[in-house]
Order: sequence, then C-alpha cells, then structure tokens
Amino acid sequence: MGNVTKKNLVEVISGKTGLTQVDTKIIVESLLETVSKFLSEGRNIEIRGFGRFKIKTKKSRIARNPRTGETVQVEKGLKPVFEASKELKKKVNTAAGTPGSAIPGSASAGKTTSPVY
Repeated sequence: MGNVTKKNLVEVISGKTGLTQVDTKIIVESLLETVSKFLSEGRNIEIRGFGRFKIKTKKSRIARNPRTGETVQVEKGLKPVFEASKELKKKVNTAAGTPGSAIPGSASAGKTTSPVY
C-alpha cells in the first residue's frame, strides 16, 4: 500500500467532479496554501466530520545529538498537528475491517495481538 500523492488526489477529484486536472490541481493547491497560511497566522482550521488542523507550542528542551552524544539546546517553536474527528476515525477503522485492526504498512502492522474469534 503506497502513499497517495497530490497528483493522485487531483486525478481522483477530477474524475469525480468532471473538472479538468489542471483546474482541479489549482483548487487542491489553493486549499493547501490556504491551510498553510491560516496555520502560519496561528489560526486553527476545523472541518466538521473530518478533523482539525491546529498549532501546538513546543517547549524548549535539552536534547542529545545521537551522532556525537553532545547535548544541544532545542529552542521552543510551533508544530502543526492534525486531530481526526470521530467520524474520520470511525471510517478508517471500518475500512480496516474491524476497530483496532492493523492496516498493512501502518505503525501498528506487525504487532502481535491475540486473535479474536
């Protein structure tokens, strides 16, 4: 199961809407640019039934360079995060088969769990 690219999104949306791929690409890029702009302004974006994009503040901390072992100061900063809605989580779990089942290639794939009969 490979990653979905912007090109894949454009092809699927274009096929569903009947718009040209050029027009669809403009719409997809505009959406992504707008999301980035609002997040860079510190504004959260809520899309009901899908999820929420928001900014979290990361505290400054002391970390270790794994290559040299040297400790370094990591400055505080902002981190964009996405929180899925209950509806999206339910769709993902339904598509995976059963709630909690692993999708091949996901972080939980390969973990051993006891079978449920």
